[in-house]
Amino acid sequence: MTDGTAAERGTGEGPVRVMVVDDHPMWRDAVARDLQAAGCEVVATAGDGEQAVRRALAAAPDVLVLDLNLPAKPGVQVCRELVGTVPGLRVLVLSASGEHADVLEAVKSGATGYLLKSASTQELTDAVRRTAAGDPVFTPGLAGLVLGEYRRLAAEPAAAAGSDEPRAPRLTDRETEVLRLVAKGLSYKQIAERLVISHRTVQNHVQNTLGKLQLHNRVELVRYAIERGLDDA
Repeated sequence: MTDGTAAERGTGEGPVRVMVVDDHPMWRDAVARDLQAAGCEVVATAGDGEQAVRRALAAAPDVLVLDLNLPAKPGVQVCRELVGTVPGLRVLVLSASGEHADVLEAVKSGATGYLLKSASTQELTDAVRRTAAGDPVFTPGLAGLVLGEYRRLAAEPAAAAGSDEPRAPRLTDRETEVLRLVAKGLSYKQIAERLVISHRTVQNHVQNTLGKLQLHNRVELVRYAIERGLDDA
């Protein structure tokens, strides 16, 4: 078990507020208990999709630890409804399924990370902390799959590639540099180390870039970057 600091925000703003959603009461309670013991603040739990949406809207957690196989409403639909609606919410899928289709569907619905239920408590705690900080977290072997899907999506013809497309917003040199490293699949921590800047500064650049480009999450940001060849720069 990690100590309490392991589950605190990378920005030093206190414990991560977590909500746990799973239809198995014993598993749900055990995950909530482990995260609470590791220093997270568990603000809510839920056992089905409808309940998850209602309680997440009320509790406004930082991280939603979400199973995909839920009664009433599937996990991917919960993710779609909540990401972008609950300010600052990030979703970490915790699933028994390692099927590529499930992973990709979760990411497309807005999930920041995907962890298998075979993960240890320490791996889960670390994943929650990193998810709260905005880093994509995937069970080993799945990160390459997701990056490959980003590239496939970017290769599809853009719907709005006409000559009347609005001029792209101007990014600063540093924002462009951070965007290029995001497109290469680096985590925020790796980008901070590469550019010798703080983790918070990387987050700020990403948030500013999302705002300028009118994008909603890292999936859209990576696709935008790859479409423009920044991953090969």
